[in-house]
Amino acid sequence: GQSRLHIHPSRRGMRKRNNTQTVEHDSSVTSTLLDSSSELKYCHNTGPGDPQPRGEYDSADPDSDKAMRRKMRRYGLVFTLRKIFLWMLGVYLTIPFIVKLCPSIQAKLVFLNFVRLPYFIDLKRPQDQGLNHTSNFYLQPEDGINIGVWHTAPSVFWKDAQGKDQAWFESTFQSSHPVMLYLHGNAGTRGGDHRVQLYKVLSSLGYHVVTFDYRGWGDSDGNPSERGMTADAIFMYEWVKQRSKTNPLYIWGHSLGTGVATNLVRHLCDSGTPPHALILESPFTNIREEATSHPFSMIYRYLPGFDWFFLDAITANDIRFASDENVKHISCPTLILHAEDDTVVPFNLGKKLYNIASESKSLSGHKVQFIPFSKALGYRHKFIYRSPELPHILSDFLGVSQSQA
Repeated sequence: GQSRLHIHPSRRGMRKRNNTQTVEHDSSVTSTLLDSSSELKYCHNTGPGDPQPRGEYDSADPDSDKAMRRKMRRYGLVFTLRKIFLWMLGVYLTIPFIVKLCPSIQAKLVFLNFVRLPYFIDLKRPQDQGLNHTSNFYLQPEDGINIGVWHTAPSVFWKDAQGKDQAWFESTFQSSHPVMLYLHGNAGTRGGDHRVQLYKVLSSLGYHVVTFDYRGWGDSDGNPSERGMTADAIFMYEWVKQRSKTNPLYIWGHSLGTGVATNLVRHLCDSGTPPHALILESPFTNIREEATSHPFSMIYRYLPGFDWFFLDAITANDIRFASDENVKHISCPTLILHAEDDTVVPFNLGKKLYNIASESKSLSGHKVQFIPFSKALGYRHKFIYRSPELPHILSDFLGVSQSQA
């Protein structure tokens, strides 16, 4: 009456295989957990000096993290410096080609007429610069060109000059006071501070001071060029000479203005009408030598092809200012003033020009004098007016007593 359960042999085998797979699966899971536990234990026990598993990063190690950051910063700094160096090198090598292809750039660097220092000066009001006995007016050396002029009367006329017009100032040329035609250098205007200070010194010594901005400078019309600057200087000399009559008329040039001055005086001497004297403050021999010695050219001076890139570009603009050639045709007393610590026009160029002038046949029989100013005085390129010896230097050289002036 009992019923028996019969298991088919094939089902018994299937059940056995299923049991085997289950055991194997459990064994595999157990093994994986053990391995994982082992790795976790390894990571936990690893010290700062123990090697880490390959391809893994131990974010819990602060020293390693700092070292990595330092390394990245170092690489970043090196990359930045390298980038800056390559950029500067590119600019350095590009500039010579730009100058060569566009010579007008070099002309602008010679004249620097676009640099108007001080910027906020009203050239129509010289009294704002402390020149209360100065007249501002405009002349026309040629059609379409007006140039700005200042006439500072001798300081003895200071009180009478207040509120006077140009006609009154012109009438003062009829006095016995000598006249100084001042030719300024590059950059700035006739109202530059060191120039104004010199006007005051000369005025206090009894000189009329006539100065002007060349075409292209200050509030004067036109564009700068050596030919135009020289033409303006010739025009101004003749204008002053017509009004000062027989009174002594001297020419004072400073820096680039010395090149204009020697051009002017050579023209006058060739015409048989030399001035009473020529004064050159901080002069150079010629523009090529000055450009080679100028601080701006220092970084390119030893570059192969420097002459071809830079100096020939100056010549291409018809800029020479060959004072070393001009002094061979000048026949009037010549005084050269130069400070030993001049970094713009090196002292040796002024000395070299003096040596050439002293051997000039045309200057034979005329006084040629070189006055150096010690480096310790700190007069540099444009502060010789500060010298307390300047009045004595001028009176001794020009033969005019201060009381007469």
